[in-house]
Amino acid sequence: MKRCLDEAYPNAHCELDFTTPLELLVAVILSAQCTDQRVNEVTPALFARYRTAAAYAGADRIELEELIRPTGFYRNKATSLMGLGAALVERHDGEVPGTLADLVRLPGVGRKTANVVLGEAFDVPGITVDTHFGRLVRRWGWTSDEDPVKVENEVGELIPRKEWTMLSHRVIFHGRRVCHARKPACGACPLAVDCPSYGTGPTEFEVAAKLVKGAERDHLLSLVHDAS
Repeated sequence: MKRCLDEAYPNAHCELDFTTPLELLVAVILSAQCTDQRVNEVTPALFARYRTAAAYAGADRIELEELIRPTGFYRNKATSLMGLGAALVERHDGEVPGTLADLVRLPGVGRKTANVVLGEAFDVPGITVDTHFGRLVRRWGWTSDEDPVKVENEVGELIPRKEWTMLSHRVIFHGRRVCHARKPACGACPLAVDCPSYGTGPTEFEVAAKLVKGAERDHLLSLVHDAS
């Protein structure tokens, strides 16, 4: 199944736009309960206004909330960003730390966020257990656990450490494009032959193909055709 994912999504990547570790950290915090696309619409103005951790620490709350309002839960997120800025200034001279232990002690940062930042900004392998990842690996029988930390550990035992970051991207890509929560495109899925949950969604190719999303759609459908 991993080899199929590698072939299906050779160019999988973090879909949040950023240029620095701080921008990535902020974007991941904003992505909670929000699409990456919406976050990417908000962050250009946000990043132009707040360029440093100190800027977030000293932000005008009303202005910050207004900038991030479209991402939802903007009051809580503003609190997290202001607290994050203050913590980075106080503990790390305004720089984003490069260890899991330091990252998870920051306001608004859990293991999922920390693993994204480590993998993308510091090239430290990590497994990102977001909603898509957890749902898919349970569907595939890689784990039966619901706890994200246990899922991370169990999947980590199956896959070489150096491949954790790309695995995360590819599983998340697949969850967004093919293996949807309510109606997965089973009949147009390149992993179908190995999937124990095959049949959860429509199995007829023509029906399932209409459910496949994203720029990779033609490539994904060609893999299924070639296999058949």
